[in-house]
Amino acid sequence: MASVKYYGTGRRKKSVARVYLVPGTGKITINKRDIDEYFGLETLKTIVRQPLTATDNADKFDVLVNVIGGGFTGQAGAIRHGIARALLEADAEYRPTLKSAGYLTRDPRMKERKKY
Repeated sequence: MASVKYYGTGRRKKSVARVYLVPGTGKITINKRDIDEYFGLETLKTIVRQPLTATDNADKFDVLVNVIGGGFTGQAGAIRHGIARALLEADAEYRPTLKSAGYLTRDPRMKERKKY
């Protein structure tokens, strides 16, 4: 019997996050490491958890993330975007909450080219 998995892709700057939500206890695993081990700054951990707390799902899903590219801030933003998209796949009624908070919008800001 296959377990239920909800998938979402998130992007920010040069980072791409593939996010899987599995029913569980609220454990967040990023690149096979715990969130507390992966991110040192508390602000980055808060950014990652924002969509889950906004929809009251912080203790209902385990989050499995593969993220590549960019720095820590870009990766945190990409994970947040991916979690929001995966939550929509789990339940479409979360759309107004996530949309009004801005978690479904892909941040268009990229690094500007050098002009010397």
